[in-house]
Amino acid sequence: MEQNQVQLKFIATPEKGEVSALLVRPDEATHLLVLGHGASSNMRTPLLQTISEHLADQKIATFRYNFPYSEKGGGRNSQATVTETIRSAVTAAREACPDLPVLAGGHSFSGRMTSTAQADSPINGVKGLVFFSFPLHPAGEPAITRAEHLAKVEIPMLFLSGTRDALAELDLLQPVIQNLGPRATLHLADTADHGFKILKRTRTSTEDVFAELARIVRAWAISLRA
Repeated sequence: MEQNQVQLKFIATPEKGEVSALLVRPDEATHLLVLGHGASSNMRTPLLQTISEHLADQKIATFRYNFPYSEKGGGRNSQATVTETIRSAVTAAREACPDLPVLAGGHSFSGRMTSTAQADSPINGVKGLVFFSFPLHPAGEPAITRAEHLAKVEIPMLFLSGTRDALAELDLLQPVIQNLGPRATLHLADTADHGFKILKRTRTSTEDVFAELARIVRAWAISLRA
């Protein structure tokens, strides 16, 4: 069960107005992750909730938030609106937990938009980016153009990707991350797909996949302070 959950509001953009956020801060939290959702979901999706709960077990606080379109309905917002919302979310998160080092990212779409924002202009106060299933390409359309902006990101990046992710074929993803050099780290979740569903019969690890991901995030986050 989530602990110390607080519902908040912040201004996404002056034109789009307020959106909702959920802050989960475990006791003795060491970091805060501003955690966005996938393209067709929202901050309350079971996937994001599960990620948040397991991160809390690892003393990582999370600030989940909606984009204007996921708050109010309608078509997806423009890239400019989405990236401005991400910057606003980080500002709101820092104000909510001014004592914690801030990381930013999200699942799929929001992770890519966070790195896009960071590549355009560094997001104030963000120490590193965390991608849960970075969407390198649409399913069935392998390409690496979506990763071109990552070369402009100068802070550490953690990529958490399933070995069965149809939106990030390994023969493309691994060279992309290798070319980014030491600032990029890749962790592969055995048999997991884009939503981190696993194949129980063939998965070699008995560890819960979300526990695994949270453990990796914590170890990586701590390494940033070394």
